[in-house]
Amino acid sequence: MENLAYSSSVVVRATPEAVYDLVSDVTRTGEWSPQCRACWWDEGDGARVGAWFTGRNETPARTWETRSQVVAADRGREFAWLVGGRLVRWSFAMEPVDEGTRLTESWEFLPDGIAFFHERYGDAAEEQIADRTRAAHAGIPQTLDAIRRIAEAG
Repeated sequence: MENLAYSSSVVVRATPEAVYDLVSDVTRTGEWSPQCRACWWDEGDGARVGAWFTGRNETPARTWETRSQVVAADRGREFAWLVGGRLVRWSFAMEPVDEGTRLTESWEFLPDGIAFFHERYGDAAEEQIADRTRAAHAGIPQTLDAIRRIAEAG
């Protein structure tokens, strides 16, 4: 298997803190993600390390929910979470640049995620992993472009 990690960047005309405040509000994910249509925090939780949230994903073929745990919440620098607490790592990293902020979205299918998919899908695991990989590779640039538009619109 290859391409089980991917990242892309965009420059946003906004401060790193403003970009962080936007991307760390998981309840707004549906505004920019081509697949994750809604997210909500566990009761009383928010953008802090250890917090959990649920995301609802939709494709033409199916709808499903995942639970994720925040593993980085450093305002103006990084917001990251692990799907299932161990399966896939997603992150947004912010870096100040002359034009504003370089926002990098990263995705990595972790070894525990690969093992989980083999347990869950058996002979279809490789196809399922490839589908998720294609979705991440296609979705990250779309997501970044949408976040940039939203952040720059104020």
